[in-house]
Amino acid sequence: MQSKPEKITSDINKPNFEFVALMASLMSIVALAIDALLPAISDIGIAINSLDPTTNQLLITMIFLGLGIGQLFFGPLSDSYGRKPIVYIGFVVFAFASLICLFAPNIEVMIIGRILQGVGLSAPRTITISIIRDSYKGDYMAKIMSFVVAFFILIPIVAPAIGKLILDQFGWEAIFYVQLLFALIVAIWFWKRQVETLKPEYKIPFSGRVFTDGLKEFLKYKETMAFTLISGLVTGAFLVYLSAAQHIFENQYDLKEVFPYIFAGLAVSIGLSTFLNGTLVLRFGMRKLSFMALITFCVIAVLYVFLFWGSANPSIYVLVCFLFIQFFCLGFMWGNFRSIAMEPIGHIAGIGAAINGFISTLLSIPIASLIGYYVNDTVWPMFFGLAICGLVSFLIFMISKRIEKPQIA
Repeated sequence: MQSKPEKITSDINKPNFEFVALMASLMSIVALAIDALLPAISDIGIAINSLDPTTNQLLITMIFLGLGIGQLFFGPLSDSYGRKPIVYIGFVVFAFASLICLFAPNIEVMIIGRILQGVGLSAPRTITISIIRDSYKGDYMAKIMSFVVAFFILIPIVAPAIGKLILDQFGWEAIFYVQLLFALIVAIWFWKRQVETLKPEYKIPFSGRVFTDGLKEFLKYKETMAFTLISGLVTGAFLVYLSAAQHIFENQYDLKEVFPYIFAGLAVSIGLSTFLNGTLVLRFGMRKLSFMALITFCVIAVLYVFLFWGSANPSIYVLVCFLFIQFFCLGFMWGNFRSIAMEPIGHIAGIGAAINGFISTLLSIPIASLIGYYVNDTVWPMFFGLAICGLVSFLIFMISKRIEKPQIA
């Protein structure tokens, strides 16, 4: 495949606060749609006569299926028809899907609505990166991405508390209405203030070969495939926690009132390690740093499995300590694993990123659903699943490529 010309429309414009805030808001709708709903899962289950907690977990995991499928189409479409029209389409799909969720008579219909919500939100989530790439390069692009990610990390910290507040005051339906209102405000802001960043000369005629040629090229690189699989395993492990968190803290530990605050505290660990990774990766290299984090991730999971084999849940303080360390490791793994996967395929970065996200997301869904099915009475099955995912990732890592030696800046 031939390399595409570099799509840079602004080499000298300095990033401004409004642009950063708008890009962060586009991405943050995803986190709001997922995390704000967590405190309301049991209430929704009662309302639609779905009383099985493991089944209700699908309301969280299935939105990721939509995100994985949607980005595979919206990314290439934006290369052909422009960034803004595709973002608008995504918002329309999200609004339609939200109405399905609001008026769903049963769990099956609501799951369909959640999948469609993910499909719709994959447009602003994926195309935000394309807009930043179109507009800036080098240090400016890196700086903007850092600010966007920093803002994005804040949403999972506050979203459950916001969701709990809305739930207590107005009921679970109001959470969906607030999401729709936020999406409408961001859509209008995007329409009024953001210019189209894809220049006409860089538009690519859309055809089915975009997928087939991109996939053939993607499969040529063993390291890309290996770290795409690792990303899927690690994401699947995290989705087990994300989908089961409400059941664990509210039902197993009877901590419904403080659940949003526990969730926020654990989200802080991911945010902290993400910031640290931005500094340490320049010194140690992404392979070395992510490998060390992966080893720690495996050790903590295996340690929990052996310590609490066949026993009841430990105290909430012990559980939170184990989870805090696990999630601290994730901050050093997610971004680095995806960067390693993308490193050999810079010449097909657009479709390559879509395929990478699609495969890793599609792999993570059955992992989360399978392990989450067993998280009924204790947290032990979750840690067993974390251990299996971590150890398989470790094996793939060792087979695929040698660890990069530390580099002193």
